[in-house]
Amino acid sequence: MPCNYMVRVSENINMLDIEQCGVLEPSGYVKENENFLVLGLPVHLLDDYCGWLMSRQRRKLGAQVVTLNSEMVMQADVNPDLAKIIRRAELVIPDGSGIIFYLWLQGKNQLRCPGIELAESLLQKVDLLGESFPVFFYGGKPGIANKAAAFWQKKLPSLAIAGNECGYLTSNQEEELLNTLKKLQPQLILVGLGVPRQELWIAKHRHLCPHAIWMGVGGSFDIWAGVKSRAPLWMRENNLEWLYRFSKEPQRWQRMLALPRFALRALAVKFGLPVKVVK
Repeated sequence: MPCNYMVRVSENINMLDIEQCGVLEPSGYVKENENFLVLGLPVHLLDDYCGWLMSRQRRKLGAQVVTLNSEMVMQADVNPDLAKIIRRAELVIPDGSGIIFYLWLQGKNQLRCPGIELAESLLQKVDLLGESFPVFFYGGKPGIANKAAAFWQKKLPSLAIAGNECGYLTSNQEEELLNTLKKLQPQLILVGLGVPRQELWIAKHRHLCPHAIWMGVGGSFDIWAGVKSRAPLWMRENNLEWLYRFSKEPQRWQRMLALPRFALRALAVKFGLPVKVVK
């Protein structure tokens, strides 16, 4: 499918569409005692997220993976559809430093799990499985998903890549993509449409590949394609990756306002003050 159209589709997704797909039944979730609420939204506290997903997939149980950060929490506060999807995802990982800060305030010593690193771990695991575990890359500007897939094919020659597609499609092209996914049945589907589009899109269409791991990966394709870079290791280890992104993309300042708002709510919870949680 060519990507000659700079029109992002799938923005008009609503929860009625998603619920009609019949993929949101509360079965196979992470056990209740591994959940912790962050301003009303769950995050799952595990030592080995990749191992949990692979164990689940071996039992032919699909999963939607959500990479929770402060900005997503604040978006979910004003987007009930996104909040519902986060609550019904089989795995919600602590992707952002703000989530780790919240957990720390609540006495939880949890390591941050950046979504890009979990995706990379999954790719390295499924490389060992060859053709039995095909991967699909969907999202990004024209050519980006293809470059990201090529990067991983070179890095992991045994990786079975079922295909890739950009995130700028006409309605007809998107329909063709959905038919391709249904036919090929990839077992790992990485979706880079940005929040909340990727979460909504996955929730609506995951019934097409019910045994697959579906994961929203945001801008990871740009990094794998060599268009952007991650923060230096010392910044990542000190939960400062957000600051690096802001220095590289100052136009994100309005989005970054979610961080102090989230921090103030986290402190309010810590000190028992009245605070709004996500409904």
